[in-house]
Amino acid sequence: MQEPTNIIKKLYLLLLAIGPGIFAIGYTIGTGSVTTMIEAGSKYGMQLLWVLFLSCLFSWVLMEAYGRYSLVTGETALFSFRKHLKYGNIISILIIIGVTFGQWNSLIGILGISANAIFETLVLFIPSIEGQEYWTVLATALLIIGSMYFLLWNGSYSIFEKILVVFVSLMGLSFFLSLFIILPDPNEVAKGFIPSIPQVPGGKMLVAAFVGTTMAAATFLSRPLFIQGKGWTKDNMKEQSKDAMWAAILIFIISGSIMAVAMGAFYHDGKVVTKVLDMVYALEPIAGKYAIAIFFMGTLAAGLSSIFPILMIAPLLVADYQNGKLDLESKQFKIITGIACIIGLSVPVFGANPIKAQILTQVFNVFVLPLVILGIFILINKKDLMGEHKAGILLNTGIVMSLIFACIISYNGVLGIMENY
Repeated sequence: MQEPTNIIKKLYLLLLAIGPGIFAIGYTIGTGSVTTMIEAGSKYGMQLLWVLFLSCLFSWVLMEAYGRYSLVTGETALFSFRKHLKYGNIISILIIIGVTFGQWNSLIGILGISANAIFETLVLFIPSIEGQEYWTVLATALLIIGSMYFLLWNGSYSIFEKILVVFVSLMGLSFFLSLFIILPDPNEVAKGFIPSIPQVPGGKMLVAAFVGTTMAAATFLSRPLFIQGKGWTKDNMKEQSKDAMWAAILIFIISGSIMAVAMGAFYHDGKVVTKVLDMVYALEPIAGKYAIAIFFMGTLAAGLSSIFPILMIAPLLVADYQNGKLDLESKQFKIITGIACIIGLSVPVFGANPIKAQILTQVFNVFVLPLVILGIFILINKKDLMGEHKAGILLNTGIVMSLIFACIISYNGVLGIMENY
């Protein structure tokens, strides 16, 4: 029988072998994703599992498209948009603004939820701190964001990749353990693959949030940069394809597990999650304090695995637009990440409800997605750029279907926001 340390070491090496896909998991499964999956599972059971499946399927297609383009041309996303597309300058600037707005808003909610998760886990074991929520949460948020900024100031691509592997491993194991503790009905899980949209107020917006958190534009735009950081070339075409596939599979499994846990714990009792504390109170009688600690460890790891790449996204996109290079050490990188850190402290400083902020943010992430898909569709079909590696029927079909899907979801998101606000 293998020792636990050997199993953990093999899992670590497996995730490290994923390469740039680990950043895709980091961008995709944060506390925004956890929040969205928990709200969906608690309100509608597994009814939206089909949306998650399609989002992961199309994410795989888009990661493959951006990865293939990068390996063949040696160029990054926004640099190529600016260089090869009509009105590419305007399109690139709009994308930078849209993605930065969405990701920085995500950061605000993620930092708030992560700090709350730590506080609420501590309360389970140290009840005496219960009346000191504001200052404890604020101090925790400052510690988290300060530590992240220190790592970004002094790190490199390989260090960032290893840190993310640790967070993603911890997150995956925590949610898998939670799934086995709750044990949802497999028949109900299977029914989730039948397409349907909850015909209730907020249903359309939650569907849009699902796609916004899973098909994140930042994931696809940053992929060429991280492939560049990994040092992959045309010779790594197979590794790139496997990397994209495994990233999409792990995103689906981990996100689906979270939804199933929420269904098993909340849905049949009519309990709905509206703030972080509800997650603890609803799960504690079923699973006990230590099981709750495991679940919140996963939530915290999800938050930390997202904060890291989100802080990086704005300076990476700006550098991509300017010169098409992965920039992790310049003064510009450090200044913009510092601004992002300050903005991220909004929820802890003002004591807002991080879950409401997070759901709305995921909806906004959808609106820039059609531009990102359309851009790569044009580029990957240019014979003068791609040569024999130009997209074939299967990849083109996948990209077109993902574009149609993104447009439908964006329309649903607009309707959802109009209904709720």
